[in-house]
Amino acid sequence: MKLKRKLDNSAKIFPISTSKKFSTVFRLSANLKENINPKILQKAVNIAIEKYPEFRVKMKFGFFWYYFEQNELEPIVKKEPRYPCKYINPHLNNKYLFTVTYGKKNINIDIFHSLTDANSAGIFFKEIVYSYLELAHSEEFNKEIRTKRKVEEVTTEDSYIENYDKKAKSNASMKKAYIIKGIRSKIGANFVTHNFIDFKGLKEKCKEKNCTVTQYLSAVLIYAIYKENYLKGIVKHNKPIKLCIPVDLRRYYQSKTMTNFFSYITLEAYMKNLTEFDLILDFVKEDYAKKLTQEEILRTMSANVKIGENVFIKIIPLFLKKLFVRLSYLEIRKYTTITYSNIGRVGIIGKYKKFLDYFTMLIAPEPVEKIKCASCTFENTLVFSFCSNIYDHSIEDRFYDFLKEQGIEIRKESK
Repeated sequence: MKLKRKLDNSAKIFPISTSKKFSTVFRLSANLKENINPKILQKAVNIAIEKYPEFRVKMKFGFFWYYFEQNELEPIVKKEPRYPCKYINPHLNNKYLFTVTYGKKNINIDIFHSLTDANSAGIFFKEIVYSYLELAHSEEFNKEIRTKRKVEEVTTEDSYIENYDKKAKSNASMKKAYIIKGIRSKIGANFVTHNFIDFKGLKEKCKEKNCTVTQYLSAVLIYAIYKENYLKGIVKHNKPIKLCIPVDLRRYYQSKTMTNFFSYITLEAYMKNLTEFDLILDFVKEDYAKKLTQEEILRTMSANVKIGENVFIKIIPLFLKKLFVRLSYLEIRKYTTITYSNIGRVGIIGKYKKFLDYFTMLIAPEPVEKIKCASCTFENTLVFSFCSNIYDHSIEDRFYDFLKEQGIEIRKESK
């Protein structure tokens, strides 16, 4: 009998709302210092999924909710498509909810968010990279070295249900956000801009400004939107720039789950009085201090869990849930201007580092939230990436120009 398991609380909403225009897919990429061998990569993926069978699943349609069932087929490794983070059609992917692709020197994994979040995906992805390097350089990574590298102990528990507070009340603002305008690509393309930032120089600037890297880059992002939209008169009303920051809940709770376990904070910046960068940065630091507390994180998480646990929602058949969610999607998304996810430093075992150049992360944009941002750091390079579905890249340009003006070493690459 095939193994089955429920979707976690966050995962439930993604398959109901997803479509070819709203893929809810994110990508992790490792860029190597050598060309990729596709046959070795296929073997590496097969090894990794044996070690982390939590990813060996397909999605099934239930009466009330979707659920996961064990997938007996082999994952397919493909040459990377022209555009990243596209809708994953399970019928073209041996029913898997992730795809592993390769370019000349890069390995990518695109993952449907119902399967997991970026932090847990990183564990599985690093296993693929480790296995690939061990196979490609077997003379250097002998059997003894390979057997010493332990697989992380993980579970598939729904940590939301284990940790939420039924009595907690959300303080979420109901003020609609400024929505970035722009002509969307008619061919369904996602445009990518990578900013390669000298991490040491960035840290020195953050020390000077008495802030964290995430706070500083959040402020630069808000400033870029302000300069390119508010000052040019594109914004007609005093709607706030609302920046959504995903938060890994494993930092706050004892959890080793490989399923989704994240929440978010939303910075709500009213630009009337935030006319200079330092004022924006002061606001960001103050808002982080207010919202990035365990109490506030619990409030937001619990409010979302209670929706999924509501008895009336539970008993609605799935086909009606899908209709309701898709009708309400456009309204719900009007409360976020842009998302920025910083997954921090990518930790790699020492012997493997010399084969790797840098890592990147991308998040698929949406019909309403047309630009999404992500960053990660490897060695002394932080890569801040924009993924957009509009032709206007002025916000990306302003972000780059500002960091350049601050004397921070940075280079840009657009795809």
